[in-house]
Amino acid sequence: MQRRVVITGIGLVTPLGNSKDANWQAILAGRSGVGPVTRFDASPLPCRIAGEVKDFDPTSVLEPKEVRRYDRFIHLAMQSTAEAIADAGLKFSDDLCERTGVIFGSAMGGLTTILDTDAVLREKGPARVTPFLSPGCAINMAAGIISIRWGLRGPNYATASACSTSGHALADSLYAIQRGDADVVVTGGSEAVLTELTMASFASAKALSTRNDQPWAASRPFDRGRDGFVLAEGSATLIVEELEHARRRGARIYAELAGAGMTGDAYHITATDPEGAGAARAMRRALETAEVPRDEVSYINAHATSTDIGDVSETNAVKSVFGQGAYSLAVSSTKSMTGHLLGAAGGAEAAFTALALYHQVLPPTINQEERDPVCDLDYVPNAPRDARITAALSNSFGFGGANIALAFKRFV
Repeated sequence: MQRRVVITGIGLVTPLGNSKDANWQAILAGRSGVGPVTRFDASPLPCRIAGEVKDFDPTSVLEPKEVRRYDRFIHLAMQSTAEAIADAGLKFSDDLCERTGVIFGSAMGGLTTILDTDAVLREKGPARVTPFLSPGCAINMAAGIISIRWGLRGPNYATASACSTSGHALADSLYAIQRGDADVVVTGGSEAVLTELTMASFASAKALSTRNDQPWAASRPFDRGRDGFVLAEGSATLIVEELEHARRRGARIYAELAGAGMTGDAYHITATDPEGAGAARAMRRALETAEVPRDEVSYINAHATSTDIGDVSETNAVKSVFGQGAYSLAVSSTKSMTGHLLGAAGGAEAAFTALALYHQVLPPTINQEERDPVCDLDYVPNAPRDARITAALSNSFGFGGANIALAFKRFV
C-alpha cells in the first residue's frame, strides 16, 4: 500500500507578512503587498514597484555573524522554516533526525551577495573578498543550513527550476516519503533578488508591470488591463509527513499532498505554449497520481502571473483538462496579492491551497475590474468565498518550459 503524505506545518514570509497567520489574514482581506521599491534608487527603471518583505529582522533566527555571511534568501528561509517546524509541533529526536529530509529550492539563490561581492572585488581588491561567497549564496545552502541547524540527516538537496522550483521541491518530497527515504521532509523555496540588475533585466524583456502610480493594483491576473508581473521576494516552508507518523504524534493536518505531475513544454525559453499543452499534461498527471477524478476538483490555485500570454495559456490548459467542467471550477491567483516570488512562489501557493482546503475558503484574485473575454473562467473576483473544497490543484510554470502541478485533498 502506498504511503500517504500530509502537510502538518506551514511557515511563510512574503510581502503580505512574516508569518502564516499574517499571510492568511491578508489573503482573506484581499490586501496587496506591492509597493514602491525602497532597496535602491529605482527612478531610472520603467518599473519602480515590487513586493518587498517588510519589518524582517534576520537576527531573530540567525546570529549576527551568520547574517553577515549568508544571503538574504537564506535569512528568509530560516525564518519560514522555524515557523513551519514550530507550527507542526515537531520535536526532533535522534531517530527522527535520521528520518527527516530537507528539499528546499531557489531559482536564483544568492544573487545579491554575488553582486555585492563583485563590487568589493572591484573596489577593494581580491584580498577583501569573503571566503563565505559560495557557502553564503549557493542555491543548495538554504537546504544545507536548515539541515545543520536542526540536525536533519535525511535527503538534503535543492531544486532549481525557475518559477517551478518549490513546486518541484514539494513533488520530490512527496516521492521521498512514498519511497520510504524519509518520514518527514522540510520543503519549499526562498527568493530574494530585488536588485537593480534583476529588475532592469525583466524590464528590458517588457515582463514587468509599469503601473507605478498604483502599485497595489499592478498585479492583476486575468484582468483585461494586466500589463506584466510584479517581482517579489519571500520564503515558504511546508512540513510534509507520512500520514501514520503524523497520526501517531497527534499532529494537526492541513491537507493531503496526494499527487504531482511534471512536464516540459519544449517550446520556448520564456514563453509558454499558447494552448497550454504542457500545463494541461501536468495537471492530468497530477490527478492521475492522486487518483482524483476531474469532477472532484473544485479549486485551482493558478500560476497566473498577470502576463498577457501566460494567463491565457493557463486558462486554455484548464479548459483542455476539464472541458465544460472548467466553468464550474474556482480558479484564483494569489500572486495578485503577493506579487511573483519566483522560486518561492510554488511553495507559498501550495500553502495557500492547503489553507483553503483546511478552512474551506477560496482565496480571491484581486484587481478584477474589466473581464478579459479570453479569460472567461471563475477567478473568484476581489473577495474570498466560502466553499466546499474536497480536492484542489496548485500550478507552477517556469522559464525553460518547466511545469509542475500538485494535487491536494481535504483531510477529514
